[in-house]
Amino acid sequence: DSVIISTHCQNDLGLSTANSLAGAIAGARQIECTINGIGERAGNASLEEVVMAIALKGNQQMGGLWTGIRPVHIYPTSRMVSDYSGMIVQPHKAIVGANAFAHESGIHQDGMLKNRETYEIMSPETIGLARSPDDAGIVMGKHSGRNALTTRLTQLGFDLSPQEVNDVFRRFKALADKKKGITDEDLLALVGDEVHQAATVWELVDLQVVCGTMGMPTCTVQLKGPDGITRISVGVGTGPVDAAYKAIDGLVRVEAELVDYSVNSVTEGIQALATTRVTIRPAGSMKDEAYVERAGGLGGKVQRTFSGQGADEDIVVSSARAYVAALNKMIGWLSVLNSKPHSSVKSTAATTTGSGVPVAR
Repeated sequence: DSVIISTHCQNDLGLSTANSLAGAIAGARQIECTINGIGERAGNASLEEVVMAIALKGNQQMGGLWTGIRPVHIYPTSRMVSDYSGMIVQPHKAIVGANAFAHESGIHQDGMLKNRETYEIMSPETIGLARSPDDAGIVMGKHSGRNALTTRLTQLGFDLSPQEVNDVFRRFKALADKKKGITDEDLLALVGDEVHQAATVWELVDLQVVCGTMGMPTCTVQLKGPDGITRISVGVGTGPVDAAYKAIDGLVRVEAELVDYSVNSVTEGIQALATTRVTIRPAGSMKDEAYVERAGGLGGKVQRTFSGQGADEDIVVSSARAYVAALNKMIGWLSVLNSKPHSSVKSTAATTTGSGVPVAR
């Protein structure tokens, strides 16, 4: 009677959530799952899918199953994990995808205008995603103050410190001077860029790039170092982003290899905010130090990578922000590693993004 049966389902066939729920119905009282379904191969059972399925159907169709999780924190947590891990949530992902509560089809729009329950089994507010505040007459823009921004961020599920609000507000005003209307997606990108970042070692202060069909792409970068002193470096590359990264390397002097680079538009239009994500790993003399024990007790070692995210209306600037953020993560990790020369530094990614959800009847 004291034994707790647990389920741990992989998503190789897209059935991890279904199998986890079947196990709970059959008597399992713990479901091992991860935020956004991240994990080995095709991922693990998705926490948000399991929690909402039990919240909506547990009483009537699962014999009274319930969990102690508050669904209102699901969406902010999903965004945070995506920002920290660098893994983008697919738009059509159930519960937390960008299109989960979007309706483009004419017949769907007509149904939603008549009754929101026509096509939504749950409301976005249930998972902590507030709808557009247009009905209340609130439009975020260049004339919006700190109080309006703080209120909107709170509605979006963020509980920020005064200093974090100041950081986001500074970026918000800079963006509002260049873009007429600031959407929730813009605010989420700014929060991810300013708040969901590693401890600042190097900070991007200014950037200027010269490129085109004539001459060599050249970038001048100004960074503030860990000693608080600003330094300037110039880089020449095959393109503006490459030149910016070489200028940054000239100041940071930490050898890194670019593994992955992607840019996405946050909203539509020529004034849209760009979000850049990069993944790097130690290179050169530090390459052999970048191996950690494989998670899950599988044995062997795997090379560690570090992701960074940056947001700006200028693609080159957002790319530089993302690269500096990734470098800060790598520098912090290497500092910990070097401070413990006789100990083994293990990866905790599997434990910090996963969760065992206890279920009860």
